[in-house]
Amino acid sequence: MEITTSLDGITAERIAEGFFEGWPSPPSPQTHLALLQGSLAVALALDDDGQVVGFANAVGDGVLCAYIPLLEVLESHRGRGIGTQLVERLVEAVSPCYMIDVACDDDVVPFYERIGFTPSNAMIRRDYAAQSGTTSGVGEA
Repeated sequence: MEITTSLDGITAERIAEGFFEGWPSPPSPQTHLALLQGSLAVALALDDDGQVVGFANAVGDGVLCAYIPLLEVLESHRGRGIGTQLVERLVEAVSPCYMIDVACDDDVVPFYERIGFTPSNAMIRRDYAAQSGTTSGVGEA
């Protein structure tokens, strides 16, 4: 297992199936790659064959603020500390930002607390029609 913060050589074909578990309309591998490429920073877990089996990304201004919208490890690779390694490498990549935030479900609060995050409040808005990547997103009317 390799943890990297580089997208060098990563293609849609190297992103394993099974991410976005439980999403009614998951992004395509091409959209998944585009979201990684558009991120401020990424951390990827690669298996021995070079397939992406885990990822985390951060978006932000590169100065004061970073937000971690996604952290996923394929079910077949969970329980090995990969998620912790991904977040730690991602935080390292965006430091010394003043704020590094994540909004998460209650069941994963203990995970983030173990790696130095503090519970807080968050507000969210979702456009489920846009999650599949079939719309261009920002600025679309």
